Amino acid sequence: MEKTENGNMDNADKALLVLGCPQVPIQTTAVLYIAGRLKKAGIKTVIAGTPAARLLIKYGDIDGHYIDEIKDLDVIIDAVAEKKESYPRCFVFIHNDAGVSYAATMNSLLDGVVYPVIFGSDAEKMAEMIDFDCEKIMAVAAHNPKPLISAINRVLKWDA
Repeated sequence: MEKTENGNMDNADKALLVLGCPQVPIQTTAVLYIAGRLKKAGIKTVIAGTPAARLLIKYGDIDGHYIDEIKDLDVIIDAVAEKKESYPRCFVFIHNDAGVSYAATMNSLLDGVVYPVIFGSDAEKMAEMIDFDCEKIMAVAAHNPKPLISAINRVLKWDA
């Protein structure tokens, strides 16, 4: 992992994971799985989420094994919009209309790759709502994380 002259991580070594409402149980598992795989690849993981989503991740990774930073979603959106922060890869977790909106927002603000991670009983409907060019990660699953983890592995192949 490269550091810049001032000691900060290079942007190429960062990933943003965007979390909305944690209403569907497999969201937390999928977030921690992706973050863990990214961390093994030397990529700094930053979570941006709603208060409830942030707490689930904080308590799920209490010792910080997978997540490097946890930030407020609105603060991150503002920072990205103002070009104060940038991420070459972004994973947006989607199980409702709000998640689709977050994905569209990140796609319009970031120069990097946006991966919609779509799950829940309405996953197919949510996937159809995404109208920008991207590789969608999708599974019709709410409780059992295996179908979503399989979809994640199929798309990413961990060459991140």
